[in-house]
Amino acid sequence: MWKYIGKRCLYMLGILLLLSFLVFAVYNLLPVDKAADMAMQEIAANKNLNYAERYLYWQRKYGLDGGLLTRYLRWFGLKSFYDGSFNGLLQGNLGTSVAYGKPVLEVVKEPLLNTVFLNGFGAVEALGITIPLGIFCAQKKGSKRDVAVQVGTIVGYSMPVFIIAILFIWLFAVKLNIFPVSGMSSVGKDYVGFRAFLDRLYHFALPLMVMTFCSLGGMTRYVRASMIDALRQDFIRTARAKGLRENVVVRSHAWRHALIPVVSLIIGWFLGIFSGSIMIENIFGLNGLGKVYFDALTANDNEIVLAMQMFYIFLALIGNLLVDLAYGLVDPRIRL
Repeated sequence: MWKYIGKRCLYMLGILLLLSFLVFAVYNLLPVDKAADMAMQEIAANKNLNYAERYLYWQRKYGLDGGLLTRYLRWFGLKSFYDGSFNGLLQGNLGTSVAYGKPVLEVVKEPLLNTVFLNGFGAVEALGITIPLGIFCAQKKGSKRDVAVQVGTIVGYSMPVFIIAILFIWLFAVKLNIFPVSGMSSVGKDYVGFRAFLDRLYHFALPLMVMTFCSLGGMTRYVRASMIDALRQDFIRTARAKGLRENVVVRSHAWRHALIPVVSLIIGWFLGIFSGSIMIENIFGLNGLGKVYFDALTANDNEIVLAMQMFYIFLALIGNLLVDLAYGLVDPRIRL
């Protein structure tokens, strides 16, 4: 097991280096030169300054002098800057945001917590509904209740997220006036402690409902299909022939077998919380990773975009490793 994990980590390191170089090269093709922007700002403030000198100064400060490979090695932290210092990803420096004028870590810290808070609750709620519902539909395959659930999941799966969000806002915020339309806290209120936590939950309730509703369709149908396939297996007939109760057959035998294809979806879902919900966060005005990522793309803030791209690549590689290890835990027949 540990030998396998060690090999996979070496493989992941090679993929990480390759993808990081490709991502860095792509974003360096964009017509964005922050050294030139800083030099122009200084020249605008002081006409006596020499543009070529100030441009070279900012190039060296940001590590933008030299070829593409040299700039990449500086950005990754494998090559020193002009002053001899190492200050890249390996040293924990994700760069400085041009739009915010702050280090990237400071910019994404609060949005990351908000995204984890929102998507974590949404994933738990969705899994708590879809897994029992999928099992129930598989047991009652072809019944009126199963058909009704399938029709509902198809409708929810087919509708765009923004349409569902608008419908929920119209119903629960405009007509019923139960939840606020947008925002993360009550205007004019300075709550602290547990009261502030409850206020945030109140503002996150409507986005959570939208996220959960949008997740029900695909996940429920996936669990249902896996359970139907498991209930057709010979070992299920044998378990029933032995006189085991149906609940024992479903929970201890069928669900364990059906969990094999579902486990990758569940792990990917939980890891996907860091990618942010761009559409929902923008519709409801939530300060999350999705909104920060979208704003950085529109503002050509490449430092934030590159840092978040690397974060997503790292999560994808870790997710693939966790899925493979989870298969071995779920199914004893699998040996790495």
